[in-house]
Amino acid sequence: QKSSVQTIGEEQIQNPYTELLVLKGHQDIVRFLVQIDDCRFASAGDDGIIFLWNAQTGEKLYELHGHTHKITAIAPFSSSDGTEEKTDLIITASADRTVIVWDCTSGRQVQKVSCFQSTVKCLTVLQRLNVWLSGGSDLCVWNRKLDLLCKTSHLTDAGISALVELPKNCIAAAVGKELIIFRLSASNNGSEGWNVLEVKRLVDHQDNISSLVSVNDLTFVTGSHVGELIVWDALDWTKRATECNFWDSSVHPDVQPEIKLSQSPNETSVQHLTSDEECVFAAVGKGIYVYNLQMKRVIACQRTAHDSSVLHIEKLPNRQLISCSEDGSVRIWELREKQQLPAEPVPTGFFNMWGFGRANKQANQAAKKMQENTPMYFLELVGDLIGHSSAVQMFLYFGELGLATCSADHLIILWKDGERESSLRSLALFKKLAQNGDLQLKL
Repeated sequence: QKSSVQTIGEEQIQNPYTELLVLKGHQDIVRFLVQIDDCRFASAGDDGIIFLWNAQTGEKLYELHGHTHKITAIAPFSSSDGTEEKTDLIITASADRTVIVWDCTSGRQVQKVSCFQSTVKCLTVLQRLNVWLSGGSDLCVWNRKLDLLCKTSHLTDAGISALVELPKNCIAAAVGKELIIFRLSASNNGSEGWNVLEVKRLVDHQDNISSLVSVNDLTFVTGSHVGELIVWDALDWTKRATECNFWDSSVHPDVQPEIKLSQSPNETSVQHLTSDEECVFAAVGKGIYVYNLQMKRVIACQRTAHDSSVLHIEKLPNRQLISCSEDGSVRIWELREKQQLPAEPVPTGFFNMWGFGRANKQANQAAKKMQENTPMYFLELVGDLIGHSSAVQMFLYFGELGLATCSADHLIILWKDGERESSLRSLALFKKLAQNGDLQLKL
């Protein structure tokens, strides 16, 4: 059976990543990469070890040991107060039910907390309030010294799977099918304590929420395991728009027919969402979908972008997208505008003669509506990065320094712009020769 996935030949003019560095160290699946600054990042996964790397050279800076089970969440936390310099920290949570804060400059463990009743599944830093949140069976609020400021009562056995910051000190937490809105407020009694209050429960999803992304201060988006995409107002938490693929308009006449995101029910899960404020980019099953927030519809899609599920997707500063998959591939896509064909004139004569003008008009309206619903853009495959032998979990984009990918094959690969690296090496060699020439002249 021939795969319907697009292929690309060896000529990949728009793919700059022709050089790669393989970073070894992990003993198990590498699931997380987080950026610390312009040229440093951390990696973590199922071996419980955290590595800090230099994205320019591929040098291993530190190897952090402290967890006994796999890492379940990681977040960078750059903090400073009036008396201290800015410090780059990372927070890691593990299936050993501990959370550790690490100093990225020294590689040392700053603080460790072991009071959790269940595994922490997500971490979110609220830079503005200088606090961070941990989500599991409870929502906990901490300061950077790991003092517990407040926490919710036990939510459900499902626990919080994702968190996103909203305006006015609010948080949206995904708990199974529900979206719970919490508000943080400082205590009135003058102490450093905080309160966390549940203000609303949104039960619009039909299945577990699998992804959550903030678009801007006014909008956030959620995606579920059955391919639902809901656009929310971030201020009053009402639904702005919905895309889903499982409602049948003949069964539910009151529901507007939706664009079908994916054909097979086992491939409809929204694995990852990202946004550039104009559009939301969704990894749904094996495909990639571009949803325009103003038009409230899908404007471009690639139903079979990879051979297996797409795990991570990012929009680059240009019109390119990068996606990675369970099939071990990393692909670069260009979002391009379709050449619109002029609408065909309405045929006259025979049908109008027999009074079929209305039927013809309806047919023409249906064709026009179909044309309106047709995506106006398309995603063209411009690069294929083959290097991993197993599922690529996620990646980080470092601009000129390239791309870092992590995989179930225990490896991290730094993909470099071959042309740029070659010119940098030539420049370094030229400088060295010039310096040697100066030395000889002096002698």
